[in-house]
Amino acid sequence: PISHSKSPLIHAKFAQQSKQAMHYGRLQPELGGFAKAAQEFFAAGGKGMNVTVPFKLDAQALADALTSRAQLAGAVNTLWIQDGKIYGDNTDGAGLVRDLLAQGLALNSARILLVGAGGAARGVIGPLLEQAPKCLVIANRSNAKADDLVKIFADLAAEYEVALESRTFSDLENPAITQYPFDLVINATAAGLDNQSPLSHAAAANVFVPSSFAYEMLYGKTTNFMQQALQRGARVSDGLGMLVEQAADAFLIWRGIKLASSIDPRAVLAQLRS
Repeated sequence: PISHSKSPLIHAKFAQQSKQAMHYGRLQPELGGFAKAAQEFFAAGGKGMNVTVPFKLDAQALADALTSRAQLAGAVNTLWIQDGKIYGDNTDGAGLVRDLLAQGLALNSARILLVGAGGAARGVIGPLLEQAPKCLVIANRSNAKADDLVKIFADLAAEYEVALESRTFSDLENPAITQYPFDLVINATAAGLDNQSPLSHAAAANVFVPSSFAYEMLYGKTTNFMQQALQRGARVSDGLGMLVEQAADAFLIWRGIKLASSIDPRAVLAQLRS
């Protein structure tokens, strides 16, 4: 629910840090009512908005122009208006990458496993590939969606010389198919909302080692996925840093890149954690 969103607090902190006079509020349209609510917002003088599930595809459809990363992500989480045109971007992947790098993770030449093949996964594949990992494996319950993502991102993977593959969850259990553990395992499924993990006990035993890093896109609790990693000695993180870092990207789109040195996302994250 929008009423639970931490984004107004995050953007208020950025505005305070950079001495910007701005208001960031909440809008919760009815399902099917996104376009009307967004158009009314911009018509009334609104400058920009973040968009969350389930409206990211509606936001993509509403935008007059998309950035290249929004096109690849297949969804929009940031809108702004300029010269009467509505622009759409997706800052999720950049936010994830910046949070991982800030936590000391070396992504270049890393073995990365991305669990899930839905919108959350698709939104981060491009920025992960741009870090030139050794391989990126997309795992899903069934092959079709993961195979589709491999096709969509094949050219970008080739550009950065990344081995991009798809696996099923059962493939992760099989040491003959999944022969190596991973440096980074990202859970892009919503399984944690139901206190589940997408990984079976056998899969977790195969993909995690003590040097692994497990990243849960959800935030606010230690999920079963994170517990599986901790039991095998791996480091873990929830997705709160990703939320803050993607917000920083949106803030700079709206208020100007010149303010990049005036905001401190890690300080905002530390305040949220405390």
